[in-house]
Amino acid sequence: MTLADEPPRRSLGQAAARGAAVTLGGQGGRIAIQVASVVVLSRLLTPHDYGLLAMVLTIIGIGEIFRDFGLSSAAIQSPTLTRGQRDNLVWINSGIGLVLTAIVALSAPLVAAFYGEPELVDLVRVLSLTFLINGITTQYRADRNRALKFSVLAASDILAAAVGLAAAIATALAGWGYWALAVQQLSGCVVGLLVVVSSARWLPRLPRRGQSMGGLLRFGWHMVGTQLIGYVSNNVDSVIIGFRFGAGQLGIYNRGFQLLMQPLGQLRSPTTRVALPVLSRLSNDSKRYAAFVLRGQQALGYTLVAGLGLVIATADPLTAILLGPQWDGVTPILRLLAVAGIFQTISYVGYWIYMSKGLTADLFRYTLVTSAIKVVCIVAGSFFGVIGVAVGYAVAPAIAWPISLAWLSRRTVIPTRRLYMQALRMLAVVAAGAAAGWGVAVALSSVPSFVALIGGIVSVVLTYAIAALLIRPVRRDVLDVLSLLRLLPSLRRRPAAPE
Repeated sequence: MTLADEPPRRSLGQAAARGAAVTLGGQGGRIAIQVASVVVLSRLLTPHDYGLLAMVLTIIGIGEIFRDFGLSSAAIQSPTLTRGQRDNLVWINSGIGLVLTAIVALSAPLVAAFYGEPELVDLVRVLSLTFLINGITTQYRADRNRALKFSVLAASDILAAAVGLAAAIATALAGWGYWALAVQQLSGCVVGLLVVVSSARWLPRLPRRGQSMGGLLRFGWHMVGTQLIGYVSNNVDSVIIGFRFGAGQLGIYNRGFQLLMQPLGQLRSPTTRVALPVLSRLSNDSKRYAAFVLRGQQALGYTLVAGLGLVIATADPLTAILLGPQWDGVTPILRLLAVAGIFQTISYVGYWIYMSKGLTADLFRYTLVTSAIKVVCIVAGSFFGVIGVAVGYAVAPAIAWPISLAWLSRRTVIPTRRLYMQALRMLAVVAAGAAAGWGVAVALSSVPSFVALIGGIVSVVLTYAIAALLIRPVRRDVLDVLSLLRLLPSLRRRPAAPE
């Protein structure tokens, strides 16, 4: 017997649009909290404090991949999921989390020795508890995602971020130093767990045999390999900076990452949460599938990518306003990370296709190739210092994006040419806007930072508007996205599919 909380097929379009509205709105709140965290805590803590946390999180992140074991994605994409399968998945993820907590806690002295930072021993041991907490949370989040209960996930994310920030500020003011950041991590995990469990209103039964777990575990195993390789390549920059240049330089790099890449990831993640269950159900309808993919790339490009153009243009005044003078080394890093974010965001549609088509083995091989490219770029850049690392980080996704679409075109039917042309239009518009805004911001560098920021933003927006007025394909793209945005509020007000 399958779970009865999945929406009917006829409601998929409305559920997707409603889900996009809820999740993007929720992520807007979470990002506001994230920015507040960066602004406030950067004035209470030092680059060294953030460097220590970043060193621990690179290790924690590897364990998180094994903790999830790809089983959250396996549960979400599965056409059917029985209660017995769901219960077994809860116990598997929880058990993995418990084992990882023990392993990482015992390995704490090795982590401290690798980085040459004795303070890491206790910090690693305390943060290892996140594996157990998140292990229990995993399938509850997947269950809410599968049921398209995006409002619950948004509430969980916002409350976790808000409570974590409040706890961090209180402990930082009390003089706890880097321990304030550990408190932020743990309190957020606990709140996130409580929200999704209280919403789901079920507890797992004891594990049962004969529940046909093979397909889910095979899917998850392929995802583990893919995610592990991707994670190592995505975090080799932090490991190299921490090992070669120390906690202080890593803290500066990490501030740029948290100021931009974390909020960007928080905006992109919900799009996958909405797109994956819908595309999985449309995988046999090639026309509707292609239309959804193209519209998804449009939405990402004319919102997130366009926003990254603003960051490139105004990085100097933005850093001065948000972080203060002790963080001026963040500015060039922030600009390069924005370039990386542009190509990562455009590539996100390819990830949706791999996942929704069940091409996890291909995703693993593609990730292996592009991760090798990223490691080479970052290692080569590290010979030129922290800025060189950021350059390598930016170049790698620009190489990986066309490889992804070429790879997918050999494995499944996708509108490859239309995806390329649509993306190139967006890149050209964003590049023009960023160049114009950067020029204005530089010209206004002698005036207060707030004035330079406003001038840069206005220049970028005007450039985008002129491009939409003069270039017909760009205008068509923008109108498509605006029509989608106008549709979201009305769909959000409609009754949701019954639970």
